[in-house]
Amino acid sequence: MNVPDQHRSDHHRLLADPPTTRRVAVITLGEADVVTGWSPGARYLLGYLADQVVGVPVGRLIASDPGVLSSVTEEWDGDVTLRHASGRLLTVPVRACRLSDGGAGQRALLAVAPEDDAADGTAHGTAADTAAGPHHGTHHVTHDVTHDVAEVFALPDGPAMLDWLFSASPVPLTVYDTDLRCVWQNTAMSRMTGTSQCERRGTRPGDVLTSPDIARWEACMREAMRSGTDAAPCTMHARTRADPDHDRVLLATASPLRGSAGRILGVCATVHDVTEPHAYRERLALLNEAGARIGSTLDLSVTAQELADVLVPRLADFVSVDLLEPLLRGDEPGPVVTGVTLRRMAHQSVNEGAPEATAAPGAVDTYPPSSPPVRCLAEGRPLLLRCRDSRVSRWFADDPVRAERAEQYGFHSWLLVPIRARGVTLGLTVFCRSWPNQPFEHDDLLLAEEVVTRAAISLDNARSYTREHTAALALQRSLLPRELPRRPALEATFRYLPASSQFGVGGDWVDVIPLSGGRVALVIGDVVGHGIHAAATMGRLRTAVRTLADVDLAPDELLTRLDDQVTHLDAGEAGAPEGSDTSEATASCLYAVYDPVTRNCSVASAGQPPPALLTPDGDVTFPAVECGPPLGGCGLPYVTSELRLRDGSELVLYTDGLISTRAGEIDENLERLRRALARPASSVDARCDAVVRALLPEHPEDDVAVLIARTHALDEDRVATWDVPADPAVVADARSWATRRMAGWGLEDMACVTELVVSELVTNAIRYGTPPIQLRLIKDNALICEVSDTSSTAPHLRRTPVFDEGGRGLLLVAQLTQRWGSRHSRDGKTIWCEQPVPPEARDA
Repeated sequence: MNVPDQHRSDHHRLLADPPTTRRVAVITLGEADVVTGWSPGARYLLGYLADQVVGVPVGRLIASDPGVLSSVTEEWDGDVTLRHASGRLLTVPVRACRLSDGGAGQRALLAVAPEDDAADGTAHGTAADTAAGPHHGTHHVTHDVTHDVAEVFALPDGPAMLDWLFSASPVPLTVYDTDLRCVWQNTAMSRMTGTSQCERRGTRPGDVLTSPDIARWEACMREAMRSGTDAAPCTMHARTRADPDHDRVLLATASPLRGSAGRILGVCATVHDVTEPHAYRERLALLNEAGARIGSTLDLSVTAQELADVLVPRLADFVSVDLLEPLLRGDEPGPVVTGVTLRRMAHQSVNEGAPEATAAPGAVDTYPPSSPPVRCLAEGRPLLLRCRDSRVSRWFADDPVRAERAEQYGFHSWLLVPIRARGVTLGLTVFCRSWPNQPFEHDDLLLAEEVVTRAAISLDNARSYTREHTAALALQRSLLPRELPRRPALEATFRYLPASSQFGVGGDWVDVIPLSGGRVALVIGDVVGHGIHAAATMGRLRTAVRTLADVDLAPDELLTRLDDQVTHLDAGEAGAPEGSDTSEATASCLYAVYDPVTRNCSVASAGQPPPALLTPDGDVTFPAVECGPPLGGCGLPYVTSELRLRDGSELVLYTDGLISTRAGEIDENLERLRRALARPASSVDARCDAVVRALLPEHPEDDVAVLIARTHALDEDRVATWDVPADPAVVADARSWATRRMAGWGLEDMACVTELVVSELVTNAIRYGTPPIQLRLIKDNALICEVSDTSSTAPHLRRTPVFDEGGRGLLLVAQLTQRWGSRHSRDGKTIWCEQPVPPEARDA
């Protein structure tokens, strides 16, 4: 096996023998260890001419054990004592190796002369030479590449030894001088770089590799020459002349080259193409990152943005995520038809602000009916497109805006991947690459499809959650009052904030219920748990509170009845899945009744935090309201606390989500609530908004309800009271008294009905009640007529036979008034009725 003549001549020119070359002796051996080759270096080292030793067994030249070489099969290093032509003995380091193309007995010996050789060509062995050992000699032989190659080329069998290194070695190798200019490269390196040996000579690495890492690679080679040790491997992303359109990942190593005197002659660089293993590791890393980052929440927009963020710039320069419109409502999308509407959920770009996008997040994005994206959605299969594809030309002809953006930002290839989960198409993901990045390949399509498939499961889970969350929120809001009733004695407003999506809708509610006698009930409550069940339970409790309030129960008695209702609801719950939170339902509630006539507020609490009271002077206090156990708990009785409110006071009710936003900070949040309430506000609405901003994060972990009511006392001239003697003869006086009050309030048109109502109620009280009896008229939004006595007998409406002379009093009252009823107290009962007051007469 011979090296081509061109290579031999090139190497002779590049590796011209310097004076120190003669210090390296090369001897080749044939069968029976007979000398077959004798280099000039050997003649200089031992003093023999080639004619004197060729054909002679090498053992005659070895003064130490002649059989030391007989066992050499591949390579051997060691010190050998040789006989000089003058008779002197010389101990030098020797390397023995088998020739690559020779028989089993053909070997080569490389010996290095001692550093203190005489200039006249004689060699003297010294103790220092002997002590240097094999590693000292090997160092000179292996690293002085220039000298060894020159000596071998001087031998008849030299080309056979170096042919494998020059042309057959699979490892690309280049030798640079101290200025990092190429001296020599092997055939493997020529194939990799796409340049011949002649073209490479004298060039630098950056002349044949296009890479942003060239400066770092050259720094590694300089460091290897400076330190004299091998540099750490350097990874480069580069393009070569052999493959200018594709990025290659190269793993390069640099080792310093030393001369026989230890001087650094240059650096030897080897390069391995690790593009495929690197791409495989990058794909695995991208899939792992996608699995860790995508789907961290159950929010469609967040999940779509996570998908786009993972893919840019590692797979594409621009990514858009569009979902079908029904998905946003939590519905399952139907078949894709012409004219399908997509909603842009997220996009990401290597350019700041994503100027390539044709639609902003949240906006509608449309594609022509016959375009590849619509086909991809309809068929549910991904597509890989290049700029020269005829399908792209037809698409852009019908979509000039997208075509303009593609040309402006240099898009040259696209991946269209449908978002599919559980056999349903949810949307479309579009990947774009621009110059100078290489086009998408089939492996990129498989990777994109895998990532999108993983994200599709998270998006479908988010869709299912969105459907449930939307249904629960709709149920929750439908059960809450749309607006609070307007009463002269009360200005009220409320805020309800559902929990963030990951926690779901809860069961908080507020209510303002008009009661008899101009009184108003304020209600706030919270059902434990989240989801549809909590919202449904809240609706049932709110209905129960309104029903019990209509009976005019005291606050403590109402909560006791409500506690029984929660217990019965829990016991009667059927069909609940095992492990759900429908069992052992608990709730908290605070019920307060404000009387504008007495300015008294009766409050009872079942597990709710204490209300806050803001006086007209700006002082904020938390009244001592005794708090009972939550509803559905242990069945203990509740206690009513009485508060005396000044005109213009504000009563603030709230659920625990307002002050329990962070564990262990309830006292701090109560202080923040106090400061927020103490600040001036133009209205109760403004104050309510200020409280929410001051205490709640952007996404509260729990539902929060806040109710603020500013109380007013009824003017004394709107209330008229008369103590009625227990004598039937005073019924006429009662009618006359009522008529005069009607005239004083400007309600003459209502006097006739009022006289009749007063007559019937007073007559019933005198006949069936127990003194003392009191008649009271109240002018509010309605004209309220009340008759009280100390009897506990409850009246009831009944149908009277035709010929009965009595029993029709309450029937007449019910027919002539808007509503009527009775309420009981510790002192007796009150029968009342209401007539609507015309709006123009309410403020007269």
